[in-house]
Amino acid sequence: MELDLHHTHARLFAELALELHGSAGMEETVETVVQFALHALGCSHAGVALAVRGRRPEVPAVTDPVVATIYQAQMTGCEGPLTVCLREQDTLLIRDVATDGRWPHWARTVQALGVRSVLDVPLSIGTGTVGVLGLYSGRPDAFSIDDQAVAHILARHAAVAVATTRQAQTMTQAVDARKLVGIAMGILMERFDLSDDQAFAVLQRYSQDTNTKLREVAQNFIETRKLPGADGKAVSQAPGPARRSPAGR
Repeated sequence: MELDLHHTHARLFAELALELHGSAGMEETVETVVQFALHALGCSHAGVALAVRGRRPEVPAVTDPVVATIYQAQMTGCEGPLTVCLREQDTLLIRDVATDGRWPHWARTVQALGVRSVLDVPLSIGTGTVGVLGLYSGRPDAFSIDDQAVAHILARHAAVAVATTRQAQTMTQAVDARKLVGIAMGILMERFDLSDDQAFAVLQRYSQDTNTKLREVAQNFIETRKLPGADGKAVSQAPGPARRSPAGR
């Protein structure tokens, strides 16, 4: 019987790996992890909170409303296992929120939602924690040792998938930013007869002067054909060889 269970879990995790590999974005990745948790662990609710450097954890739009409320209560009340799990990068098991006593205000909110036991597992990779897998049950002491082992394996798969998806998103954003800057430079070069170095210097100067990301300056200029507070100063101060005078002058 135990061997059959191991074979079942091995098959399920193999299928999960393929699904995660084919996920189109972060929401699909999170949804795949959550559905696996609900199926393999039989919990009432499951969710993933994503770590964001210097900010509160991010809750994907596909999150179960119950889980979203549980997360929100922790972020606004500054108490609960989620923040501790992220900070300490360690698993937190609450066998019964009614008797746990560590986070009384949060526990009352959770109980009102029909949740009695909680298992929070960090999504850890070599460079840190990218999020937390939260598992919730309406039964006290619902997560056995075997359940916890499965949850940890799932968290490993989820951590790699989340990190990979983020890396892909970052690369896509970087490519998009380069395209936008290139288009904006082309417009400046044509309009003011600038070299490519001069055009880039103009965008960079506006970015610094207005404390705005270069990508946003470029996108705004493409859409409006105007630079923030444009008075021609940054263009006239562009470094490099003098520009040709417009025809007829």
